[in-house]
Amino acid sequence: MSPVKGGIDLGGTKVLAVVVGPGSRVVGEAKRPTPREGRPSDVVAQVAATMQEAADAAGVSVESLSGVGVGSPGVIDAEAGTVSGAGNLPGWEGTHAMAPELSEMLGGVTVKLGNDVQVAVDGEYALGAGRDSSSLLGVWWGTGVGGGIILNGRPWVGRGAAGEIGHVVVKRGGARCTCGRNGCMEAYAGRGAMEIEARRLYKRGRDTELFEIMEKRGRERLQSGVWARALERNDPLAVKLIDRAVNALGAGVASVVNVLDVETVVVGGGLGSRLGAPYVERIRAAMLPHLFASERPADVVLAELGDRGGAVGASLLVGRRPARRRRTAAAG
Repeated sequence: MSPVKGGIDLGGTKVLAVVVGPGSRVVGEAKRPTPREGRPSDVVAQVAATMQEAADAAGVSVESLSGVGVGSPGVIDAEAGTVSGAGNLPGWEGTHAMAPELSEMLGGVTVKLGNDVQVAVDGEYALGAGRDSSSLLGVWWGTGVGGGIILNGRPWVGRGAAGEIGHVVVKRGGARCTCGRNGCMEAYAGRGAMEIEARRLYKRGRDTELFEIMEKRGRERLQSGVWARALERNDPLAVKLIDRAVNALGAGVASVVNVLDVETVVVGGGLGSRLGAPYVERIRAAMLPHLFASERPADVVLAELGDRGGAVGASLLVGRRPARRRRTAAAG
């Protein structure tokens, strides 16, 4: 088997591809934007082009790779190689056979699919912040709030929907979530839901620099960097909504820890990684009042693999038996 393999992190805004060698050392990488229009085949073509570019950067041919792993949003059927209902990818309302199509575009290389958040958590368990733990809860704080679980050293996907931590209810009858339900943690902490609330309050006259910062940075959405810059300026609306998010994360994550009693909680994702260790500590503090075994709380740490984590974690799918189907909310 070739000593090099590929890993791809497919998100709603970007495609990141890496080529890794022995010890999962990154020897080549490339990044391209995710298409905003078109069909699933257009997305797959962009994924293939990004992987080809990463292979070129590594000085190897795509055909020489031992395989390519892809972490994708949506409902993943790893055995069939399909992705369904990936709502943050253009035209992906139904089911599309991503793995066979991508394999053909890459010259017949074997392609393995996994859930985007779970593969990132697998990467942190194997190579990053969770490598000294036998049980781990990953909390990916981004557009949504995604989760991944490691129990007794193995990923736990349940019957296909384990890890949906963003839909733990933190307030009965609470804020409307983008999933259509009420009171989910994601309705308070997901970047998408936070933006909806920020726009609502801004239209009602609340003072904020969030949208001015967004426009100056050439963005169309309140991405993680916009929130970080607003917090640096002590913007009152940004502070209010982030405080609300931290409190929701504290309550929701503590509830899951009470059930699973994991050793470690790793916080990653776009917002989690961008805001960094100070906010991870705030989440830890917000968890403490809700923990049953508060005398021995789980360690709460920042993800170590950063922007490459999802792609490096996806590369670990190569050579692994396929996991059962699972579903996720967006967390990029």
